[in-house]
Amino acid sequence: MSVRPARSGRSDATRRRILETAERLFAENGVASVSNRQISEAAGQGNNTAVGYHFGTKVDLIRAIVRRHAESIERRRLEMVERAASSSHPRDWILCLIRPLADHLDSLGNPTWFARFSAQVMTDPTLREILYEDALASPSLLRTLDGLQQCLPELPVEVRLERSDMTRQLMVHMFAERERALAELSTTPRSSWRAAAEGLADAIVGLWLAPVTTRP
Repeated sequence: MSVRPARSGRSDATRRRILETAERLFAENGVASVSNRQISEAAGQGNNTAVGYHFGTKVDLIRAIVRRHAESIERRRLEMVERAASSSHPRDWILCLIRPLADHLDSLGNPTWFARFSAQVMTDPTLREILYEDALASPSLLRTLDGLQQCLPELPVEVRLERSDMTRQLMVHMFAERERALAELSTTPRSSWRAAAEGLADAIVGLWLAPVTTRP
């Protein structure tokens, strides 16, 4: 009767090692540069097909990495959204976008790889859809975006789309750069993840409230 739980425990541990190893290798080298075989070897698996056995395709593996972090981020954002529910200040809603990820990364210790992993995934037009799909499945994120839109000034559609893309790029790549600097023990402009989130929120508020210049 004890064989099945032991096997299950070993399987869970193997899956966890594969996920952690894949996240690190993808973050450091890029998704396209890392094979399932390399991940299996780096995770200490004698069977080079271990990744496929436990996760399926590389896309399935990437989705599993994203979802491994999603629960913590979602829980933190839900708490912030509840507090910001009646706010008409864009900064409160922008912090709901930014700080849950910053707090999650802070909770993982150093080094972390998820911010750099996300940046690598965002550079691939096909794989970034995984991030978008999970974002659209997040109730807290949808509530955050709705709250933010309610308190922003009227903007032309093309400007709104442009600034949405700018916001996304800033969030992904600024956190990835901070994560890289911390892993390399380099100096960073802000002393903590919380402070980095506050600084990024200030910048994004300025982005959304900036005047619109039109040219003929």
